Amino acid sequence: MVIVVMGVSGCGKTTIGQSLADAFGWDFQEGDALHPQANIEKMSAGIPLNDDDRWPWLDRIASWIRDEQAQHRQGVISCSALKRSYRDRLRQSDANVSFVYIQVSRGELERRMQRRHHFMPTSLLDSQLQTLEEPKPDEDALTVSGEAGIDAIIAEVGQWREQRRTR
Repeated sequence: MVIVVMGVSGCGKTTIGQSLADAFGWDFQEGDALHPQANIEKMSAGIPLNDDDRWPWLDRIASWIRDEQAQHRQGVISCSALKRSYRDRLRQSDANVSFVYIQVSRGELERRMQRRHHFMPTSLLDSQLQTLEEPKPDEDALTVSGEAGIDAIIAEVGQWREQRRTR
């Protein structure tokens, strides 16, 4: 199994993803590290990415997922996966891909983004929120509150993972 921790910038994908991987004893990959340099430069300049910018990045993430599965390893990767079409592309890499959507209020997202040092400026938050298509019930996704404590999130994801294994 590979879990994609998804959501808009500032929701806590990296922190939650790394914490889940540590708790489960799985591999972790920071999805932002797989962005082509041109994407990083574009976002750093305050220019939102479009689909054409995101496809090569999503393909790199899908490749990481395939590699994990080929090596019979389980992993967690952070990726905004803002649109269903992006999540569908990642699902094509392997049937055992699940999503944990980190939902956070706009005010909290803005506060977090202003405090951190990251190539994604706060000015791009609105474009991310406009692009976001929250996962639908027919997608294999768990929605958690990114404003809950990390231990509560890990426990919720752990219970969800167990329920999936026993189906």
